[in-house]
Amino acid sequence: MSDSQRANGSDPSSASNAEPLLPILGQSGSTRRTMMKGAGLTLGLAAFGKAISPLTAIPENVSVAEFLQQHYKELSSDDKKTILARLEAEAKENYGAEVSISDHRPIPGVKFGYAINLSKCNGNGKCVEACHTENNHDRTTQESYIRVLEMDKGSMDLETANTTYTHTVPQDDKFYMPVQCQQCDNPPCVTVCPVEATWKEEDGIVVVDYNWCIGCRYCEAACPYHARRFNWEAPTVPTDDINPNQSYLSNRIRPQGVVEKCHYCLHRTREGRLPACLEACPTGARVFGDLNDPESEIVWILKNKRVFVLKEDLGTQPSFFYFFDS
Repeated sequence: MSDSQRANGSDPSSASNAEPLLPILGQSGSTRRTMMKGAGLTLGLAAFGKAISPLTAIPENVSVAEFLQQHYKELSSDDKKTILARLEAEAKENYGAEVSISDHRPIPGVKFGYAINLSKCNGNGKCVEACHTENNHDRTTQESYIRVLEMDKGSMDLETANTTYTHTVPQDDKFYMPVQCQQCDNPPCVTVCPVEATWKEEDGIVVVDYNWCIGCRYCEAACPYHARRFNWEAPTVPTDDINPNQSYLSNRIRPQGVVEKCHYCLHRTREGRLPACLEACPTGARVFGDLNDPESEIVWILKNKRVFVLKEDLGTQPSFFYFFDS
């Protein structure tokens, strides 16, 4: 099924008056049921029946229940229980894995931030590997939310950085800069989403509802950090490799045709644990914590180190920081 079919089950341009469909797609609190009702009123019963005919193909890609699901922010506790049970059953059916999917909510009063000490990062890539495993990424493409840039010392030219190096690290004339979602306070990816499938939560994490994403990739194009990934194919993850401890907005196995991104391992961090990439770092280059806690290590770094953010001139206001020891 095409992206446009996932969005509204038809081609709006074929309607005699398609204008009412447009605000439905971007309207806060809209549902697929509302969208389809609006389509029916616009097209008439005969045309509406033809328009939603792609629903017959949905079981191969998206369940009808998912297609008609309400927006995440409108779901009741009972709704979420039903959805999580369905997703767990789908994981068992599709991957043969027994998984537990939770709905981790932000910790009140907490604002997460991340910092990387570029004096310590040596480009070993253990963070990339940990992200890949923790978040149930496709094994065929070796996807990860983290890219480690190999840069010439004395340069900050991101465009000439090497992300595919295979030689021994560290190299004497290089330094290494991991890049992932910057969890911006002014995220352009959120602004451009036509269906509000991505948003920033109270603890600073920008999330994606994979059940609501229509795969238009506007957010991927808008992100100046190249931090979003599109699932071109259904993920391949061997049953024995699947991390069974999952969360709705984080590391559950994402379907084909949606965009995904780093979420600070919210299934871990909202339980008071550390991100998997940080735990895997052998050099101690990564620091994670609560920006609202004056006693946290990350706040100390912001006060005492020469800290910078990527592409500050764009006004995205990242919650992801970099610094050197000297």
